[in-house]
This record gives sequence, structure tokens and C-alpha cells, in this order.
Amino acid sequence: MAKIVHVDFMMVDLKPKVKRVDAIQSFVSQETPFVRIIDSDGAVGCGYGYTIGTGGLGIMSLIEKTLAPLLIGRDADEIEAVWRAMLFTTHATTVGPITSIAMAAIDIALWDLRCRRANLPLYKLAGGAQRSVPLYTTEGGWLHMDTPALVEDAVAAKEHGFGGSKLKIGRRPHEDVARIAAVRDAVGYDFEILTDANQAFTVDEALRRARLYEPLDIGWIEEPLPACDVDGHVRLSKATTIPVAVGESIYSASHFRDYLQRRACSIVQVDVARIGGITPWLKVAHMAECYNICIAPHFLMELHVSLCAAVPNARWVEYIPQLDPITTKPMKIEGGRAVPSEEPGIGIAWDFEAIERMAVVSGCVQGDR
Repeated sequence: MAKIVHVDFMMVDLKPKVKRVDAIQSFVSQETPFVRIIDSDGAVGCGYGYTIGTGGLGIMSLIEKTLAPLLIGRDADEIEAVWRAMLFTTHATTVGPITSIAMAAIDIALWDLRCRRANLPLYKLAGGAQRSVPLYTTEGGWLHMDTPALVEDAVAAKEHGFGGSKLKIGRRPHEDVARIAAVRDAVGYDFEILTDANQAFTVDEALRRARLYEPLDIGWIEEPLPACDVDGHVRLSKATTIPVAVGESIYSASHFRDYLQRRACSIVQVDVARIGGITPWLKVAHMAECYNICIAPHFLMELHVSLCAAVPNARWVEYIPQLDPITTKPMKIEGGRAVPSEEPGIGIAWDFEAIERMAVVSGCVQGDR
């Protein structure tokens, strides 16, 4: 049994590659917590999470004061037991993003450690269902961009073999329709156009807009309503032929269960950092599979490529590159498809010198070796 003897933690602050504006917010900063776990055999696993600009210090405090000390002396292979111990230790602050992101960084580090000890890439150890996954891009579809820029980006994505583009919606209804229609005219009907409202609409507004969008044959309408409004999503899903996608703002497998049981969505976008790590992510993916619903996770493409390749019902990886300043090589892309790494671990080539140089917070917890 390899016991956990040392936990490092640090956070870097990454600036977005492009201006990112949606219907409710701007993505101005990616606070990126890191956790490195070392076991008594000297094996190392690294995990991470993210925010879009707030909450990072709260996450780091929770890791330092509560979760990292909980790990010392535990068997690094007992990932499920560790995850549940973290859950019950933090029961007063779950379910919620601060706790979930802190737990995710640790859980991902444990999976990285397990994969390295087993000398296997994550996508194989977690299932090995696919060798590559189609990509769609979000980087050229932000709400502040003008229509010609949307068209240019979508055409370029199609030329590079990508399967689709996502456009942010939330301008005036007919303005959104005109923007989508311009892209549709440029790319034809053999290329997916996906839309994302970022929880901006009321139920009546979403119903009206869905009726206007339907003739354009869009692939989904993402987060049309606040994530807490399951009833509203049920109403919308029954009223439109457009697939309804949810998940990036859901922090509990049980919440996904409610959506699936009530047929309130038809695309699940579970986010590995916001759900609390790889352990619950896989549970949600397989739960969705039981409902014949596909997975198209939110953000974090560098990790989600391996998780999507692990399960049979993953349809898309979302292309938003963000880790280039702290990695030594990017995610592999072949013919517009994301390809998981064959290297042991979670598949991300970290540049630890850059991470340590850029760290704005750091610390460690150490036990007896």
C-alpha cells in the first residue's frame, strides 16, 4: 500500500487568449489551482481546477486548511474512499463550486497518480471507448463579436475539419437569428451550429427564442435557463425540437439525475472541475448513457479529451485552448478531432517550472515518510 506523504498546492492566474463575453458575464481571468500528491513510493500525481476570475483564494484556503491534511497517511489507490471522506468533511459547504473545485483538483491528482503507477493513459484506465472525439470551437463565437467575424471563424473551423461552432446568444431575438442565419448560409447544413445562452433567459423568453431558432437547425440550445430551474427546462424540452444542453453550472451528480429522470435535457455537459473531479464525472457520464443521452463536457479540453475517449456516449470536445502558457505541448488534433494522449497519467504535459514561476499562492502539507 502506497500512502500519501506529501501534498503541494499552488495557484496561477491565466489570462484568456481572446476576449470572452457572453450574455451575463466576461471571462477575465482563469484562476487555476494545482495540487500535487506524492506517495510513499515517490510517485507523483497532479490535478487542477479553475475559476473564471473569483473564488480562487477560497479554494486554496479549503485545500490548505481542510482537504490536504485529510490526505496524509491515506492509501492513494482508494480514490472513492478519499472522495467520500472529502465530501463528508465539507458537508456544510457542499454542494457548491468552491468545494467542488477544491475536491476536483485533489481527485484529478489521485487519478493521475493511479494512471502513472499503472503505466496507462487515463482514457484507457477509465474505459478506453474511443480513440478520438469530434471537436467544436467556441473561441470565435463570443457575444461581442460582429457577424462577419462569426462567419469567418466558423468557415475556418470547418476548413480545419472541426465538426461545429458555438455561438453565444442573448442579443435581441431577431438579431440573434440574423447572426445564426449568416453563419448557416456560410457553412451549409453539414456543419453543426450550437448556441449558448449562459442561463440568461426566463422560461417565456426561451420558449419564444426556441421557436425562432428552430428553422436554422441548430444542434442545441445550451443553458437557456438558470440551472436551478429544472421545471423550466422540462417545459422547454417538451415545447421545442431543439436539443437542450445543461451541465456546466451543475455541481452534483444528484442534480444531473433530476434532469435525466425528468427528461429536462438531451445533452449533458458535465464539467470535471465543477462536478468535483474524475470520480463523479464518470458516474454522470455512465448515468447519461443509461438514459441514451450523450456527453459534451464544458471547457477544459486538455483533460476532457481523455475522459470523453474513455466513455462511449461522448459526442464532442469543446475547443477553448487555455493551458498553453503552463504546458510543454498542446492537445493533439487530427483531422478536426481531439486525440487523447497515450502517455501515462491524465494526458497533460505540465510545465512545472512555468507553474511555479507564475504561482500567486503556494504551500504544502507533509507527513512522515
